[in-house]
Amino acid sequence: MKPVEFAFPGPLRDALVGAVPRGEKTSTSALAVHYEGEELPQVGERMRVPDSAGRDVAVIEVTDVKLLPLSEVDVEHALAEGEEYTTVEGWRAEHEKFWNSPEVLAELNDPDFAVTDESIVLAWRFKLVENTR
Repeated sequence: MKPVEFAFPGPLRDALVGAVPRGEKTSTSALAVHYEGEELPQVGERMRVPDSAGRDVAVIEVTDVKLLPLSEVDVEHALAEGEEYTTVEGWRAEHEKFWNSPEVLAELNDPDFAVTDESIVLAWRFKLVENTR
């Protein structure tokens, strides 16, 4: 079973993975460019969720996968990310800040990359299968 890593190791990852076993986080999103050359998550696929130390905290099962322009991400998806967003605008502001961060730009190997309304987002939902803490 492959892992799904939320954010980079550190406080943000640990906050995100901590929300999974509590049932607060049931969706996630990434820029589709991160998946170029890789297989996208598949409905029914199970993944383990490691924390920053590499310890698995949960097993999840993918329930829905969508590729859509950033401008079409809805509030339902934003709320399900479990990060206390109350609006899609708040979700977008924080995600744009992350996706434009030096770490992400280095990972993309494209210092000129910029997030726009047309940027394709992989928005997927999941359910908790097992709390492994």
